[in-house]
Amino acid sequence: MASDQGFADYVLEQAEGAGGLRVRRMFGEYVLYCDDKVVALICDNRVFVKPTVAGRAWAGDVPEAPAYPGARPSLAIDARLDDRAWFAELLRITAAELPEPAPRRKRAGRG
Repeated sequence: MASDQGFADYVLEQAEGAGGLRVRRMFGEYVLYCDDKVVALICDNRVFVKPTVAGRAWAGDVPEAPAYPGARPSLAIDARLDDRAWFAELLRITAAELPEPAPRRKRAGRG
């Protein structure tokens, strides 16, 4: 089951205050970016935050599960998604620990 736009909008609303947030539809699901870093996946209308050392420490006893078959386990945020302040802080902490995205290569001109 693919995630729907309404749920992705809800996740953005819940994460308000975390910084530069955006979602992008990808393969029927959504990717959540914070400050241009991939911090979470939205799959089957569930949120899976990338696990980092600081994020795990902040999250406490949040269970881990793969976002899709074959994926590495991520923090499954189902039960805490309604806690806006907690969720926004988790995303800020996660983004701070992740490396900067690699610069995009320019495409070679045609002609």
